[in-house]
Amino acid sequence: MAKRVSETPATQLLRRRGVAFGEHVYDWIEHGGTAESARQLGFDEHAVVKTLVMQDETARPLIVLMHGDRTVSTKNLARQTGRKSIEPCSPEVAQRHTGYQVGGTSPFATRKVLPVFVEAGILELASVFVNGGRRGYLVSIAPRHLVDLLGAQPVHCALGD
Repeated sequence: MAKRVSETPATQLLRRRGVAFGEHVYDWIEHGGTAESARQLGFDEHAVVKTLVMQDETARPLIVLMHGDRTVSTKNLARQTGRKSIEPCSPEVAQRHTGYQVGGTSPFATRKVLPVFVEAGILELASVFVNGGRRGYLVSIAPRHLVDLLGAQPVHCALGD
């Protein structure tokens, strides 16, 4: 029987909105990232989605959802979103904006409503694995929910694509 994790703001939101999701628990390892979760759970890292908290040149925060095996081109992201520049937030700032501990950041039910951008290729997958709001915990969902619930705007900002 799969381990059940106590509710998080993210899973509460998904349940309230009637979104079907699977729960996947793994042993969180500092700096293990999506490669480690994919390895432990036997998933393709390309379908494990990183939730990255970034900020623009005026320190306005935003979330970028990226394939686990890809890196964000902040230059391309800034150009596509009409900003001068974009950079990652410090862990403390990211936690303040989202209410989640770094390594357990879910795009769902963040403390502040943040603009969300999703690498377009993620929306083409049948199912994706997104952080469920706690370290060592992913939820599997249909990627359309990223757009339906978060208003995520598709972008092409993966390096190497």
